[in-house]
Amino acid sequence: MKKFPTWLAVILMAAGLGFVAPGPASATTSYCGLVWGSLAKSDSDMSGAPVTNVRTGQHYCFDRMVVDLNGPVDGYTVRYVPTVVQDGSGFSVPLRGSAFLQVTVNAPAYDGSGSATYEPKNRVDVTNVAGYQTFRQVAWANSFEGYTSLGLGVRARLPFRVFTLDGPGSGSRLVVDVAHFW
Repeated sequence: MKKFPTWLAVILMAAGLGFVAPGPASATTSYCGLVWGSLAKSDSDMSGAPVTNVRTGQHYCFDRMVVDLNGPVDGYTVRYVPTVVQDGSGFSVPLRGSAFLQVTVNAPAYDGSGSATYEPKNRVDVTNVAGYQTFRQVAWANSFEGYTSLGLGVRARLPFRVFTLDGPGSGSRLVVDVAHFW
């Protein structure tokens, strides 16, 4: 019977030490297990496939923007910038948020005859991101000389990832995910 209070005391002391002296922080510890970072991401190939749509969605750990193309996504550049710049004119694109991602797809938003394949109904708010945890605004920054750019206003400089997906059909998608937290 005397062993029980001794073991109980040892267990409580060990548990108490865990609260008083936590283990060292890990470099890979992150929000939702995401270890993306916030540096520029790019692929320098060019695509002849035109942009056909831009859409957004909310996920548990991140907000997502998707750029649809009518063919393969071959190149892009996504990076944090002090100001998003409009293609062709160089004018700044005003955005809501505390940090700004310039998303450039190496693909036009027009076909070979110059007809638009995608023209947002509202260039200032391409998609409605009201109520999103990270996104504050998606704005059209133009399509010029084979490049299409968008401004993505976010609440802070947060980690992000960029990747491409095939489909549907012969199309493809450029995906930009921005984490809710570090």
